[in-house]
Amino acid sequence: MEPATTKPPLLNVIDGKPSERPPVWLMRQAGRYLPEYRAVRAKAGSFLDLCYNPDLATEVTLQPIRRFGFDAAILFSDILVIPHALGQGVTFAEGEGPKLRPVADSAALGALTPALDLDRLAPVLETVKRVRSALPVETALLGFCGAPWTVASYMIAGKSTPDQAPARLLAYRDEAFFAALIERLVDASVSYLVAQLDAGADAVQIFESFAGALPPALFDRWSLEPISRIAAGVRARRPDARILVFPRGAAQRLEVLAQAGIADVVGLDWSVDPAWAREHVQTHVCVQGNLDPLALVAGGRQLDEAVDRIIEAFSGRPHIFNLGHGILPETPIAHVEQMLRRLRGA
Repeated sequence: MEPATTKPPLLNVIDGKPSERPPVWLMRQAGRYLPEYRAVRAKAGSFLDLCYNPDLATEVTLQPIRRFGFDAAILFSDILVIPHALGQGVTFAEGEGPKLRPVADSAALGALTPALDLDRLAPVLETVKRVRSALPVETALLGFCGAPWTVASYMIAGKSTPDQAPARLLAYRDEAFFAALIERLVDASVSYLVAQLDAGADAVQIFESFAGALPPALFDRWSLEPISRIAAGVRARRPDARILVFPRGAAQRLEVLAQAGIADVVGLDWSVDPAWAREHVQTHVCVQGNLDPLALVAGGRQLDEAVDRIIEAFSGRPHIFNLGHGILPETPIAHVEQMLRRLRGA
């Protein structure tokens, strides 16, 4: 382990040491609310071109650190680089989101590569290396992947769907196929996260963005168990790996996740009551969150009060301040600055 004097504050909190001022970073902190990001995005070509260009991806990863001094940078990439590296066709249409060649039967699954091709992800790993070398020593670097259920939902439907019905229906109808797809994604995620850690990431976050679409029994089968296997696989190869898990919409299963020993940090979405989470989640594990992104858009007194409530609820125990989901493109920069002043006591 690093000496305490040189370890980034966020890592100290992940390792179980409460901080008087919680460290802070924001999901999607490199994004369209920043004019400097929009300028880079305009010259990058496609969104995937931006993800696979180490020069540009490094630049946009570092932009919010330069502007706001967040306690962590998170790799600029996308959860769909894994299916892309497995051989699935993936494109991003401007204003329409991702489009994928659907993988909805055994034949389509068989057409994918049996294992993750890390050579296809070499530009992403190069970005990790460059960001790590450019960051201040006090700033942590987070890598990430999508959880298998969330990624499979895109792979099966070929696009984002309101309630993930195509994937959920297929999980009911063809359990053998769905299990094979999930296992392929578990193995790929382990390889990808280990590679990010080796390239310089200090910790990795698993995004289960669609957890709320699953009823409890399916959540345990298709979300909790695969995430557990990813965590075990990563730690089998890198025992000191720090793992964050963000299961959006899974409030009823957060206590189970916290007690399972899967995650070093459990992310809370904005719908979770901080008082409840303090007693049922934070007693077991460091928590992260959970400011409503719309409170950040609104600003003013309501934003100050929301920040204060979160700080008060989680004080005295390990807590990372964050949003309850990604920052919205319409968020005023002045409101991010207001939030940071309140949080930092400035």
